[in-house]
Amino acid sequence: MLKAENIKLSFGDNEILKGINLEIKEGQVVSIIGPSGSGKSTLIKTMLGMEKADTGKALVLDKIMPERKILGNIGYMAQSDALYEALTGYENLEFFGQMKNLKGEKLKEEISYVAEVVDLSADLKKQVENYSGGMKRRLSLAIALLGKPKLLVLDEPTVGIDPALRRKIWRELYKQRDNGVGILITTHVMDEAELCNKVGLLLGGKIIAFDTPKNLKEKNNVNTIEDVFLTVEVK
Repeated sequence: MLKAENIKLSFGDNEILKGINLEIKEGQVVSIIGPSGSGKSTLIKTMLGMEKADTGKALVLDKIMPERKILGNIGYMAQSDALYEALTGYENLEFFGQMKNLKGEKLKEEISYVAEVVDLSADLKKQVENYSGGMKRRLSLAIALLGKPKLLVLDEPTVGIDPALRRKIWRELYKQRDNGVGILITTHVMDEAELCNKVGLLLGGKIIAFDTPKNLKEKNNVNTIEDVFLTVEVK
């Protein structure tokens, strides 16, 4: 679904990514965790072709990125919300749904479904400029889910979202995974990393560990992913 091969990227003299190798297969949820500034968002943008790597390559759905023809098969949620604030929530979903070639009743059905998943059904007629920060994140996630993408790439998807809704969103992610969707997320919520099939620890521009949560905890003789990160970070 997604494969990074020896990706390196520098901004001036600052080397951000130092030879990243990463693979997400269909039916997997993979999380990338790391401190702020570790390069998580830059890695995602580079793999999706929004940043040009100095060396290496990224394959998405077996295509070297960037490749416009497959964008409709990717659900992307950026760290910063890219929404049309003068439009309503529904109009935003309608616009982005049309960009994914959804039309007519199919578009209406998809909007209804994703709005229910993120608990925005009652707020779709409101202008987005009147949404709270958490509501904007939920709308961004709903947009990413439109069109039944084969690959979901979600950068900090549950920031500002309450615990009950977070559980509901994870149920949807599991449903997508069980339907063969590949899912890559970044998160600061270590409990969420525990829910993933595999976890990558990004530090100093490198993936310093990549395995199942269970194996990572056993290898480091700790009980939580947070403890794994703290243990590996000081090595």
